[in-house]
Amino acid sequence: MLDSQLSALREKFATRLQENVRLKNYTTIRAGGIADALLIVYDADELERFTKIVWELDLPILILGGGSNILVSDRGVRGVVVINHAHNISIHESDDGFCVHAESGALMSKVARLAINRHLAGLEWAATLPGTVGGAVFGNAGCFGKETSHNFMQAEILHRYKGKSIYTNQDMAFEYRSSILKRAEEPFVALTADFSVCPGDREESEMKVETYRQRRLKNQPPGPSMGSIFRNPPEEKAGRLIESVGLKGITHGGAEISSQHGNFIINSSNGSAQDIWYLIQTIENKVHQKYGIFLHPEIELIGDWDAQTVQEFARYQTVQENA
Repeated sequence: MLDSQLSALREKFATRLQENVRLKNYTTIRAGGIADALLIVYDADELERFTKIVWELDLPILILGGGSNILVSDRGVRGVVVINHAHNISIHESDDGFCVHAESGALMSKVARLAINRHLAGLEWAATLPGTVGGAVFGNAGCFGKETSHNFMQAEILHRYKGKSIYTNQDMAFEYRSSILKRAEEPFVALTADFSVCPGDREESEMKVETYRQRRLKNQPPGPSMGSIFRNPPEEKAGRLIESVGLKGITHGGAEISSQHGNFIINSSNGSAQDIWYLIQTIENKVHQKYGIFLHPEIELIGDWDAQTVQEFARYQTVQENA
């Protein structure tokens, strides 16, 4: 970043601005380089205001929530990283029932927990979900047979060029682990989202959550990870494919493909983003060699990656089977 750009940021944000910050401390995989500049916001109004200022300065901006499902380059991120801690949650009753209104930095698990505590059902599946509301909406996060789209009602979206607008469920054009936001080319920020819930029995909800928690403990390995690396192909499991080509438990540098579940990469010993990327490529190549399938990554590459890596990652995202 140019000195003149940093000076402009210092003038606008004063002590709120942090410089040369290690992003590994803000990601669940505990890997990644340095951000030129970093801001932390604590409510949706701040998120909107700070984002507009950065856009006015014509600087790149990256919004990070819980830091799951992303791999930050060892070379870091140019521009401004905004850590989204906008976490206010409220519950409203309407003609159609009840909805939970949450700012985009709120953890989905806390959204679900608040609903359960108010004897409202429908979000139990999200009570053990890592990540924030914004990330869940962006990637249509899901687990245990449910997806964000099943409860999503609407979201308030801030566009750089179009201002604020409300997106309904239909507007979001949800797909498996994707939404129109994930596919968008123009800059935007999700500010808030509303989720539908219904009256329920708290004890029954708690029992469901405990069942989901036990399933996670059984199937998902401990340690720093990004969550599931790959989407499941149609009528198949990514983890089974990875296991079938003999990759569970292999290591590279400080990273390893989990011996418990092949669709998880664990940063077991201060591994670098490049170590993790190497294992992702190894999985892609081995599975493709045996089955003719490129697994679709659920994760996003963030920051200053080299052109070849970006090109390879794009190929994994768009090609599933070779003719």
